[in-house]
Amino acid sequence: MTHPPKTPLADRLAALRARFDTLGIDGVLVPRADAFLGEYVPPSAERLAWLTGFTGSAGLALVLRDRAFLFIDGRYTTQARQEVDGSLWEFRHLIDQPPASVLKAEAPGRRIGYDPWLHPEAALERLSQAGVTLVALDGNPIDAIWADRPAPPAAAAVPHPLAFAGQDSAAKRAEAAATLRAAGQGAAVLADAHSVAWLLNIRGSDLSHTPLALAVAILDAEGAVDLFLDPGRADAGLRAHLGNGVALHPPATLPDRLAAFAGRTVRLDPDVTPAWFGRALRAAGATPEAGEDPCRLPRARKNAVEQQGARNAHRRDAVAMARFLAWFAQAAPAGGLTEMSAAARLLAFRAEGEHFVAESFPAISGAGEHGAIIHYRATPATDRPIRAEEAYLIDSGAQYRDGTTDITRTLWTGPGEAPAELRERYTRVLQGHLALSALRFPDGIAGPHLDALARRPLWLAGLDYDHGTGHGVGSFLSVHEGPAGISRAAKPVPLAPGMVLSNEPGFYLPGHYGIRIENLLMVQPAPGLPGQAKPFLAFETLTLAPYDRRLIDLSLLAPAERRQIDAYHARVLAEIGPLLTASDRAWLQQACLALTG
Repeated sequence: MTHPPKTPLADRLAALRARFDTLGIDGVLVPRADAFLGEYVPPSAERLAWLTGFTGSAGLALVLRDRAFLFIDGRYTTQARQEVDGSLWEFRHLIDQPPASVLKAEAPGRRIGYDPWLHPEAALERLSQAGVTLVALDGNPIDAIWADRPAPPAAAAVPHPLAFAGQDSAAKRAEAAATLRAAGQGAAVLADAHSVAWLLNIRGSDLSHTPLALAVAILDAEGAVDLFLDPGRADAGLRAHLGNGVALHPPATLPDRLAAFAGRTVRLDPDVTPAWFGRALRAAGATPEAGEDPCRLPRARKNAVEQQGARNAHRRDAVAMARFLAWFAQAAPAGGLTEMSAAARLLAFRAEGEHFVAESFPAISGAGEHGAIIHYRATPATDRPIRAEEAYLIDSGAQYRDGTTDITRTLWTGPGEAPAELRERYTRVLQGHLALSALRFPDGIAGPHLDALARRPLWLAGLDYDHGTGHGVGSFLSVHEGPAGISRAAKPVPLAPGMVLSNEPGFYLPGHYGIRIENLLMVQPAPGLPGQAKPFLAFETLTLAPYDRRLIDLSLLAPAERRQIDAYHARVLAEIGPLLTASDRAWLQQACLALTG
C-alpha cells in the first residue's frame, strides 16, 4: 500500500490540536463511527480516515497535545502500519491495549473531548474509569476543519416487500411494544438504523454495501412509531407502506420529541445508542433505562421466509462462485490476472443473478503477501498481478433482496504443487472449520463457548489467528450483524434457531500469505437422540462451494473429516451442478471428486 502524504495529514492533526484551547480540552477521541454507530459509514462520516489515512472499518484515534494514538484490532495490524504515518501516530491494539488503559497511563486528570453522537454510553462508561474528565462537545471538531467534507446521503427510502421480509411491520411493532410494556417502559429509542429497517420493512441506499436508509425511530409501548427521516426521502409509495401507525418527522425535530417524554421511562440500548440520547432525555426530565434494543434479537432470528430466502440467495451465489472458480482455474496459471480484475470478474458473475443489488462489502482479493492483510482492499495503487505458484485469498459476498452472502476461499494458483507448509496450515484451518460446522450443542450455548473448537487444530501446532471465528449476518441487511458472534470477545448471547453466522478460521503469515475458509451457517433444531434430556441445536451450512483440494494435506485428516468433506462436495455438486453450463459443470465435477489417499 502507498504511504499517505505526510504534510497534509500532519497539517490536519495540527489543525485539530489548535482547537483544544477554544474547546477547553487536552485531547479528543475520534472513532470510526457515524451517528448510527454502524460498522459501515457514508463518506461524510469517514472522519478517522480523513484525519489519519487509515481506511479500516473499525478503529479509534486519541489525540493529545503532544502524542496521538491509533487503536486497531488484529484484523488491521498490518494495514494500519502501511496506511498511517508512524512518525505522527503510535499504534495500539484495541483489545490488548484498550483506550481506557492508555488514557489512564498517558492522560491522568486531563479533559478529553468527545462527540456524544459517536460514542455509545457503554463505551463512555469504560472510559470514565480511566481517571480523566470526559467532556461532551457541541459539534464535532473534525467537521470544523474538514473543508471539503462530502454531503450526507439523501437517497429515498423504499419498502422491503413482505415476500422477502416474511412478517409485516404491524406484527413486528406489536411484538416489540409488548416487551416494553412487560418491562414497564413507555418507549424505546431505536438508534440502530438496522433495527429501524427491520421493524418498518424499509431499505435504502445510503451506504455502498448495506441497504439502509439511515434513520432513527422511537417505538412507544402501544406500537406506534415516530420515524425521523427527511420527508423528501419518503415518496407516496413509502408513506402508504408505512401506514397510519408510523409518523414521519424531520430529523431536526428529534430533540423536541424526546422532550415530550418528561416523567416517563424510555429504553436505551447502551451498546448501540449514541450517548447524546441519554443526555437529552435526562435534560428533559425523562428516565433512560438500559435495555437491549427490542428489535435486535428478533432481527437475528430469521423467520421461515427469511430462512428460505437465505437458502435461495446462497444457491444463486454458489452458481456465481462456481463459474468464478472454474474461470480462475483456467486463467490463473496463464497469467495476466490482477487482484482487482479477479474481483471484478466475480462481481460480474454475481450481478447476473436474480435479485442481486450489490456486493455485501468490498471484496478482499489478496494474492501472496496481500492475503496476510486480514481486511486488505486492493486499490489501483496496490493492485498487483496474481502470480503462478502462490496462495490467493478471495473473501466476498453479495446483497440479494432475499438474503446476504459472505464466503471466503483460499486458492492455489498452480500449476505446480503447493508447498508442504502451506498445505499443512491450510488443512489445520480446514479442520477447525469442519469441526464447527458439524457441531451439535445444547440449547443455551453462546458463541464464545464455541470459538476454541475452530482454533484447536491450529493451537496443536502453536498457531492462531487474531480475529473472531464468526459474526452474525443479516437478511438483506448488514453482512456483520449482532448480537450473537463466535469469538472470545463476543457477548454471551445464546445461539437460537434462525440465526445466521459465519464460520471463518484462518492463519496469516505476514509478508507471505493468508489462509481463510468461510461458510455461512444457520442455526437449526437438531434431531433428538436416544436419552437426550434437553433440546440440542446444530448448524445448517448455507454456502455451497468446493474447497481447494490442492491445498489439503490428506495425511492430517481423520476418516470422519474426509467423509465430511466428501459429503459436502457431493451436496455442492448435486445442488449447483445442474445450474451450470456443461464446461463449468465439468470443472465442478472434478473439484468435488471424493478424496483419495
